Amino acid sequence: MDDRQMTEDRVLGGRVTLRQKADGYRAGMDAALLAAVCDAPPGQRVLEPGCGVGGALLAAAIRRPGAIFQGIERDSVAATLAGENAALNHLADRVSVREGDVEAGFRALEMPVFDAVMTNPPFFDDPGALRAPAPAKSGAWMADGGLAAWTGFCLKAVREGGTITMIHRADRLADILELLAPKAGSFRIRPIAPFADAPAKRVIVRAIKTGKAPLVLLPPLVLHDREGGKHSAQAEAILRGDAALGW
Repeated sequence: MDDRQMTEDRVLGGRVTLRQKADGYRAGMDAALLAAVCDAPPGQRVLEPGCGVGGALLAAAIRRPGAIFQGIERDSVAATLAGENAALNHLADRVSVREGDVEAGFRALEMPVFDAVMTNPPFFDDPGALRAPAPAKSGAWMADGGLAAWTGFCLKAVREGGTITMIHRADRLADILELLAPKAGSFRIRPIAPFADAPAKRVIVRAIKTGKAPLVLLPPLVLHDREGGKHSAQAEAILRGDAALGW
């Protein structure tokens, strides 16, 4: 790809270099938060369906040394970039990326199940709900098979007792719980609010396949202070990789 179409960004306090298309969907806050909640111990295998160029995948691999990461991405350009980014960050021994489509189901990948799945699914499954996304970004924003396809894929991809972690719009929380509940439980929910006095716009949901523990609603992460700081102290520490966002 022409380098003029690319940017090279430093994230996680400069510990990750990320090459991505200037005019495409770009890894941002959601990817950083998804990586921050990954708690896979050494030796565990973690899958990220819809990994894009590897924003969450690579940050999680840096945060969790010893864990093994696999990315799945249907866009061939993004998948290629994710693999190149893994090599660029000297993580190719623990991070692999291959093309694959969530719509085809997990079995189509012919891979063994994973210990954990983390994902940031496309936020919309109704084209009428999104105002004319740029063609380069529409694939990342629109889920052709809807949220049901993503939750179904995750449930098939993880072993019994394994974890599923998803960041999504807060207004889809009820749908996420309903779709996961037949085969997963022990839900832990972290609201993500733009300000301390504002409703949450995102939620991070952790579920355990076959888990039976009661649902836990965790304290919210507040991203911004109204006093003028770009990020709250906690959010800044997470973005820089100086803190995790635990469960």
